[in-house]
Amino acid sequence: MVVTMTTHAGPALAGRREWTAFTVLLLPLLLVSMDVSVLFFAIPSISESLHVTGAQQLWIFDIYAFALSGLLITMGSLGDRIGRRKLLLAGAAAFGAASVAAAYAPNAPMLIAARAVLGIGGATLMPSTMALVREMFRDDRQRSKAIGIWSGVMAGGIALGSVLGGLLLEHFWWGSVFLVNVPAMALLLVLAPFLVPESKNPAPGRFDLLSVPLSMAAVLPVTYGMKRIAADNAVDAVAAGTIAAGLLVGWVFVRRQRRHPHALLGRDLFRHRLFGAGITVNTIAAFGMMGSSFFTTQYLQGVLGKGPLEAALWSIAPSVAIGTAGPVATAVAQRVQKAYVIAAGFVVAAAGFGLLALAGPDDLWTTLIAAAVVGCGIITVMALVSDLALSTTPVAKAGTAASLLESGQEFGGALGMAVFGSVGTAVYRADVPPALPADLPRPAADAAAETLGQAVGAARALPGTLADTVLTAARDAFVHGMHVAAVAGGVVFLLASALAARTLRTSERRADATTEPREPAGVTR
Repeated sequence: MVVTMTTHAGPALAGRREWTAFTVLLLPLLLVSMDVSVLFFAIPSISESLHVTGAQQLWIFDIYAFALSGLLITMGSLGDRIGRRKLLLAGAAAFGAASVAAAYAPNAPMLIAARAVLGIGGATLMPSTMALVREMFRDDRQRSKAIGIWSGVMAGGIALGSVLGGLLLEHFWWGSVFLVNVPAMALLLVLAPFLVPESKNPAPGRFDLLSVPLSMAAVLPVTYGMKRIAADNAVDAVAAGTIAAGLLVGWVFVRRQRRHPHALLGRDLFRHRLFGAGITVNTIAAFGMMGSSFFTTQYLQGVLGKGPLEAALWSIAPSVAIGTAGPVATAVAQRVQKAYVIAAGFVVAAAGFGLLALAGPDDLWTTLIAAAVVGCGIITVMALVSDLALSTTPVAKAGTAASLLESGQEFGGALGMAVFGSVGTAVYRADVPPALPADLPRPAADAAAETLGQAVGAARALPGTLADTVLTAARDAFVHGMHVAAVAGGVVFLLASALAARTLRTSERRADATTEPREPAGVTR
């Protein structure tokens, strides 16, 4: 008797078609990440043209993030059910149409409504792109490489948004910052049906409609409360109450997900501890990324006195290094256990915070290098954690899994802005009043003691020597607050490094141990 066994060769490798489709999928990712920052320079022109009130200006900024974060989980689950490519195309059409509506909005309420639709479109695009990457790249090495590139493009898009917005406004009207989305979305709508494969859960079950408002009622109040803390640099009753209400609804939502037979999330997503651990680590990384950005962007403008466009152009320098961190990290992780590379990424980011703590009031290059080091460490963490978490999830739930990772990033970013901003502001407000001249007019003293931006504005109305004294006091206080927050951020990331090395290593081993053995493809006797 002769026995011939053909061993399973593993998942099929992605070819030129898949990599071309992946390039197409980078378009919506780049634009959605750019849309986070593209308004930074446009808002003064918008305010003047549309006669925007202070409250309306806040909503123009925030409604996009609220719609995006509030619908991520819903859209991720919906894509698993109806098809990720189908949802991607619907989101692209909505994003393009909303971009045109925003560009030609005749008043502030119409612009706010258009920004809300942009957020809804973004909520469909983000999880769909990552889920499709999970579907197209079944091989571990190829998927890791793709997600590394994906993370680099996302980081680069945030930096590019500010620069592109400034350049467009140099030559065109404010609506041009929205119209730039239209050609890319049109290209996506044309190419995606031919290049991107459709994928969905073959047996999704009924859609849990009640979980949709529950998820939004859990996410939106927490996001709003954190943004309020970041804006006011203080925890008031409204912020605390909305966060508490969101957490309470979140508890109800989680209980429903654990018990409902057709829940939006499903218990099988958390079958491996690696997935939950990955979301936690990813949230911590986003916490540090937005926290460091809070200081570096203000440092370039408020402390060094650079204009918005010049500051944005300088910010490209660290972005170049940050954009390469994801692919480099995934290459290193082919030879070293991913948990250790992730832990090293946190250590690198902590070192970047250490450099930031050494930057003086006139120290451009130290600040830029610190921002690059922090960003490289964080993108290393995000790229590898996303890959690890997605590798343990069923392909049928890839959209839902991606939406949870994205939601963690949204929460972490909002929390980072709130915490780092509050620490820096507390130090600033303690340092400035004693350093101000005794003969400074009371209105100017009150403004200077509030924020660095208000101090710069107040100094413009003061005579030369007095203005210099106020600016010096404000800038020194801001840098001191940045130092304190940077030290705290470094400590948090060192602790996160130890947590990642222990938790992810253990979870990774358990995931490997529970992986079903590959069966032979055929046996001939």
